[in-house]
Formats: sequence, structure tokens, C-alpha cells
Amino acid sequence: MIPVLLAFFGLFFPRLTLLVIYFATDWPQKAYATTILPILGWFFLPTTTLVYMGAMLNNHYSVNGGWLVLMILAVIVDLCRASSSDDKKK
Repeated sequence: MIPVLLAFFGLFFPRLTLLVIYFATDWPQKAYATTILPILGWFFLPTTTLVYMGAMLNNHYSVNGGWLVLMILAVIVDLCRASSSDDKKK
């Protein structure tokens, strides 16, 4: 039940999900070698950051197969969000 909720909130509220994961678990420390990558991901590509963290923790620290497809979709989602927020500013 919890992974389903994390996936739901991660899709609709990725930055909030990243904050909860950061303060409630040690997953970012396990998935990333440095602290700067999750911080940059929070600002620029939050959904991609979550998917990459999932791939690192659940796929033996590699991005291939289904995780690669999810990464591509996450980048598309993040870019669509960025372009729609730019359209609102005009």
C-alpha cells in the first residue's frame, strides 16, 4: 500500500515526495554518491530524481529495461511541467 501511495504522490507532488523521502528514510544516501544531485533534482527534474532513486535501490544500481523506460517517461513529464509553467508566465 505504501509504495502505491509514494508512486501516486511522486507523480502529482514530486517535490513534496522527495522531501518526505529525504527526511523519513535513508534512500537518497543509498542511491546517490553525493548530496548535490538530489538537491539539483529537486529544483530541475523532481520526477526523474524519484525514478532514478527507485532504479538505483531496486535494480542493483543500474538503469536498464523497464527502469530505462520509466526514466524516459519521467524526463518527458518533467519537461512538460516546465514548459506548461513557462506558458502560464506569458
